[in-house]
Amino acid sequence: MIQALLTRLTQPDPAPLDDDDARVALTAILVRLARSDNTYGSGEIAQIKRVISRRYGLSPDGADALLHEAEQIEAGAPDTVRFTNAVKNGVPLDQRLAVIEAAWSVVLADGVRTSEEDALMRMIPRFLGITDRDSNEARLRATKALDDGAT
Repeated sequence: MIQALLTRLTQPDPAPLDDDDARVALTAILVRLARSDNTYGSGEIAQIKRVISRRYGLSPDGADALLHEAEQIEAGAPDTVRFTNAVKNGVPLDQRLAVIEAAWSVVLADGVRTSEEDALMRMIPRFLGITDRDSNEARLRATKALDDGAT
């Protein structure tokens, strides 16, 4: 399944992803971001699990399974540019906007913004077809949610 999804994502003109594949691909972007500073810590992992549990209505076991699949996809995915462009072509805009907010919550979860994370957060929204303004608004929402303890 993982290889099949990677193959579909890297086709010249990928078809829209079904809901399950979109979940895995979007979660893989969160994993890529969390791994970008070579520190894939428990705080970031826990934040990803919270995000996907809430967003997709998953049990703890379901979140673990989705995260495990996403980690495998991320490890085998091509460079960030091709990977995010493929996701852009296969996932509706509203889901891509939601993943940017989730991405900001992962970046902010450990209280440290590294230069690697910042660099990806400048690239990922653009390659997903998200404007700088929408990304900034997503960052503000993620910051407020973290401050409120909601994520």
